[in-house]
Amino acid sequence: MRKVLLDTNAYTHLLRGDKAVLDALGHADTVFMSVFVLGELYAGFRGGERESQNRAQLDDFLRRPTVRVLTATLETSDIFGSIKHRLWKAGTPIPINDVWIAAHATESGSHLITYDTHFAGVAGLLLWRE
Repeated sequence: MRKVLLDTNAYTHLLRGDKAVLDALGHADTVFMSVFVLGELYAGFRGGERESQNRAQLDDFLRRPTVRVLTATLETSDIFGSIKHRLWKAGTPIPINDVWIAAHATESGSHLITYDTHFAGVAGLLLWRE
């Protein structure tokens, strides 16, 4: 895997020293973080007692030379619409933030590192396998 995108739960697993996630990142040339993942992380930080420490740790991670933040583009929006519509037609919706995250992974051509099984229903999405 040359390009990966970390889902929120994968970032949490990384912080816990998850060897599988660490190995995947070690083999990646580029690690993408979606602004939608960052939003979920920031929301979680606000609900905890270590907000400033968690923010500092994330800021350090984002400064790594192989890490890039993905912002939403018109292409992201178009891919989002396609994914959301296909899931709706199939009767298999997933959380809206996860549709955005899937759109970013698709747009960037990245393998999505996640522990959420519902992403398997997104056609064409490259999923990381432990």
